Amino acid sequence: MKALAAALRAEVARAASVFRTWGEAEALAPRGTDKWVRKEILGHLIDSAVNNHQRFVRAQLVDPYVGPGYEQAAWVSINRYRERPWLELVDLWVGINGHVATVIEHVPAEKLKTTCRIAEYEPATLEFVMTDYLTHMKHHLAQIEER
Repeated sequence: MKALAAALRAEVARAASVFRTWGEAEALAPRGTDKWVRKEILGHLIDSAVNNHQRFVRAQLVDPYVGPGYEQAAWVSINRYRERPWLELVDLWVGINGHVATVIEHVPAEKLKTTCRIAEYEPATLEFVMTDYLTHMKHHLAQIEER
């Protein structure tokens, strides 16, 4: 999983270098009716990191891992990402993903096949869930970077 961890770190570093050039106006620019602004999408990625970190750790402790999903819109609202300073959010996102990458990097090979049952989703291996984490992140980074 060293390659996945390295890819995660590289994607975070790439995106953060772009995000750090933006001001509050760009981070709050409307994207359309009922769509999150960039701050809220990045906040969603912070929430994803927090939730997935727990999954990645807990799935190494028990097989199968069974855990909850989370109410994404409610988390974004409760965490008040729209009101928080943009660079604070960028730094938080970078830091938590460094933490997640370290966990991914050191998962023992025998734990990669741990079955993960998350909310109502079909069971998947820990390896799939970790790989999907980066895929999900890239999807939302593309939304943030749209002009």
